[in-house]
Amino acid sequence: MPQTSEDAGSDGALAGIRTLVARSVELQEQETTLERDLTDLARRRTESTSSLLGFASASNEYAKHQTSMAEERTALTREQTRLSTRSTELGGIRTELSRERTTLAGQRTDLSVQRTGLASDRTGMARERTGLSRRRTDLAQARTTLAEGRNQFAERRTGLSTVRTELARARTFLALIRTGLAFLVLGISLYRYFGLSWWSLFDGALAFISVVVIGWAGKGYLRTTRRMKQLDGVLSLQ
Repeated sequence: MPQTSEDAGSDGALAGIRTLVARSVELQEQETTLERDLTDLARRRTESTSSLLGFASASNEYAKHQTSMAEERTALTREQTRLSTRSTELGGIRTELSRERTTLAGQRTDLSVQRTGLASDRTGMARERTGLSRRRTDLAQARTTLAEGRNQFAERRTGLSTVRTELARARTFLALIRTGLAFLVLGISLYRYFGLSWWSLFDGALAFISVVVIGWAGKGYLRTTRRMKQLDGVLSLQ
């Protein structure tokens, strides 16, 4: 059956409605897709925000850590500065000690030189002392020799003194013998001059005493002579 214009118009309207419905469905689907996308974007934004918050917290922690490290570094820098100052002071003290050590080394060198000089002087004095000791030894030997000679001389002098004493004793005995002989001669002369009288007793007594003195003196002289011979033998051996 042939279509009329109204049917054609209705079909066109239906087709347009269908097209619009299809377009609306398509738009609805696009809107749904867009809402999903927006939801995903919101979720992603939320996640990004959470991530940013976490990053901010991490940044804050890192900043705090950097601050702590900066404070520690500042403290270390201050400590390093203090140690540097102390090291500088110790360096100055060490420099002063080095100067003092140099001064002491110079003094020690001077003392060593003085000690060397004193050692040389001591060596010279030791040599002189050795020479003096040798000289003293020689003098002691000479003195010993002189002492021995002096002892021998003293012994000889003693012997000579003894001989002189014996000679004096012999001279004394000889003088007694001479005196006794003189008195004996005097007694005999008086007896011959006066003859026999009372004076004859005195003459006899004088003669007798003279004989006794002569005998005693002669005996002493002989003993002294023998003693002198013995002393002459001893002195000749010395």
